[in-house]
Amino acid sequence: MQSFAELNPSQRLLLGPGPSMVHPRVYKALSTPIIGHLDPEFLQIMDDIQQLLRFVFQTKNQFTIAISATGSAGMESAFVNMVEPGDKVIIGVNGVFGNRMSDIVGRCGGTPIQIKKPWGQSIDLQEIEDQLKQAGGVKAVALVHAETSTGVMQPLAEVGKLCKKYGALLIVDAVTSLGGVPVKVDDWQIDICYSGTQKCLSCPPGLAPITFTDEAISIAKSRKTKVQSWYLDTTMIADYWSDKTRAYHHTAPISMNYALREALRLIHEEGLEKRFTRHKQSSLELFAGLQKFGLTPFVDESIRLPTLNSIKLSANIEEAKIRKRLLKEYNIEIGGGLGDLAGQIWRIGLMGESSQKANVVYLLAALAELL
Repeated sequence: MQSFAELNPSQRLLLGPGPSMVHPRVYKALSTPIIGHLDPEFLQIMDDIQQLLRFVFQTKNQFTIAISATGSAGMESAFVNMVEPGDKVIIGVNGVFGNRMSDIVGRCGGTPIQIKKPWGQSIDLQEIEDQLKQAGGVKAVALVHAETSTGVMQPLAEVGKLCKKYGALLIVDAVTSLGGVPVKVDDWQIDICYSGTQKCLSCPPGLAPITFTDEAISIAKSRKTKVQSWYLDTTMIADYWSDKTRAYHHTAPISMNYALREALRLIHEEGLEKRFTRHKQSSLELFAGLQKFGLTPFVDESIRLPTLNSIKLSANIEEAKIRKRLLKEYNIEIGGGLGDLAGQIWRIGLMGESSQKANVVYLLAALAELL
């Protein structure tokens, strides 16, 4: 019978588009003995996670939870609960994930109305209002706050107010921004915002933090048709996470919730403003060092994402070859371009625990030798 060696993966420095590095305290939490998912002690852990997620999302929303699935399930949950056949949804498409939103809306029977922009640019507020006027009766506007495929940070401060003017919901993808840059759910009047654990929260992938306003939950409850996904139906999940009902829905991934609680505790201890400053500073140090090699940012500074740094590459750089050597010789992972940007950019993630001065210095030293 075939035998299998003990698991022993290489020690990598994760500076790609995700996952990010994980703090030893989070690994320790993962190894904590499990208890039942309806045990009173675990229910208290769920309450702690909700409070800490409200802190990071900067919201008072009652329905603020961690879905038992990856960040992509957070995206799917947002749309399957809100979109019914015939609903119009305006979607900003300036990278991979706007296209994914459009696909899900179509699968729900909705009508995706795309605002397309070249990859590397953001969606203009006036363009959103023009579409709201032209389409009429729009159910929701959906935008990617931090486009992982390009490194663009979408301005959001005025979008929620605009959506309310036209009676539309605002749905925001904060997968690569939550915990690394400000995500002000209440101040920006966001109705649904979702993320993933493996980016700026520096927790292993496996959970999808998400928050719904009371209005959004009310819309889910008053649908004419059933939510097409039983597992992601918020009207049932809400009863599991409520401290009043605690109705069984599914067996939660106990260890992953332990890990998320500890990762969120680390953020709470550091403080949001200090954490945002650290991410910004790491990004500035990275670009300052890359300039010495003649490498420049792909995205304009006004909309540049400090957690996912996209680097424009010259034609003489064998980008895939250098990335492979970084991994093989230095144990450093960085990302290449996706879709329209394949072979044209590098994507360097400085998220959560990965966003450290020492990591930037090591990466720049490795690139100095390779370039």
